[in-house]
Amino acid sequence: MNRFTAVLLLLLWVDASPSDARYSLKARPLPEILGVTHVDGKYHFTDKDFVSEGADEILAIGSRVIKVWFHALPNSYRFNTEWPHIDSLVDMARTPHFQQLFEKPFTTYILMAFAVGQWDGHWLDGFSEEERQFEYQQFYDLTAYLLTRYRGTDKMFVLQHWEGDWMVRGGTDASKDPTPEAMKRMTAWLNARQAGVSDARERFRQVGVRVYHAAEVNLVVQSMDQGRPGVINKVIPNTNVDLVSYSAWDSVIPGGTDPNLFHRALDFIAANTPDHPDFGDKNVYVGEFGVPANQFPPAKRQRMVANTVQAGLAWGCPWVVYWQLYCNEFKGRAAPLPVKHNDAMKGFWLIRPDGSKDWAWHYLHGLLKPGQPLPGASGHDAITVD
Repeated sequence: MNRFTAVLLLLLWVDASPSDARYSLKARPLPEILGVTHVDGKYHFTDKDFVSEGADEILAIGSRVIKVWFHALPNSYRFNTEWPHIDSLVDMARTPHFQQLFEKPFTTYILMAFAVGQWDGHWLDGFSEEERQFEYQQFYDLTAYLLTRYRGTDKMFVLQHWEGDWMVRGGTDASKDPTPEAMKRMTAWLNARQAGVSDARERFRQVGVRVYHAAEVNLVVQSMDQGRPGVINKVIPNTNVDLVSYSAWDSVIPGGTDPNLFHRALDFIAANTPDHPDFGDKNVYVGEFGVPANQFPPAKRQRMVANTVQAGLAWGCPWVVYWQLYCNEFKGRAAPLPVKHNDAMKGFWLIRPDGSKDWAWHYLHGLLKPGQPLPGASGHDAITVD
């Protein structure tokens, strides 16, 4: 047996070994589960490029899970950052800013990604074979690049879209049900993305690196409690997506009066999601949750945030991702950038425009200290704040 053959057989054995074939939540510390989003913040504090500034702040909190936008980069990361011309998702991954990000000590990168050159909802008015192939190829190529470039790093990449129940409606009117045609086209679109990821995984194998594809849902409660059509009950069951991301605003905020609502929503999502070999029936993660500091009383906000973290961990979510590092939403009229005043923003933040750290920063930082147990993972009661 020559040296090349021996190395190849060793790699194949490692890739097929039981320890790498099953993704274990229990084997990971909390910093690899509890994450933070960084996108479109309206202020900054350093001369670093905006991607790196936010990433370093998230690392300082103690998290090793970051969610970023792999889309609309000049708007998503504007401060101290120049972006080259980009023709594909692989071009995006090769930009200096993302290469620097992927070298940082994160274990999971959740990337909100769309095929470059297409409007994100282009499938609403039809989804041709040419469009399907275009979608498939970009996700195949990106997955192949990540699997080869980051082989052996123990990093994980999750490729998802933004809130699918708004996408399938073509707007943010929750009273409007999506059309059967739109849901059928979204199903085909998601399956094309997933096929690209799955085929690249099969071809290049996951040796010390993993790439997954997720769909994101955001209007779960109305489908669960009223039986109305939505992405979770009319689209996801007809796909083979690896994971589902839950942008959990429709249960976290009302959960202040119904603490079981969030848990029921997770159960409902899981019941409508095909199981996955790596995650079993726990292939649902919290892609967004939070409570705006300038719009809720402190005690109520603290209770909702803490209860969501505990419930997500107790349920078994592979990730629970806080929205977000720096606030991206104005409270009223838009202010000049960078924003300097806290009261100009709604308060989706861990760090305020004046540079001070919010209660949620200290809460997450406390949980993420080395040696901390998983809150809620052993059936502990939810936190209550008087």
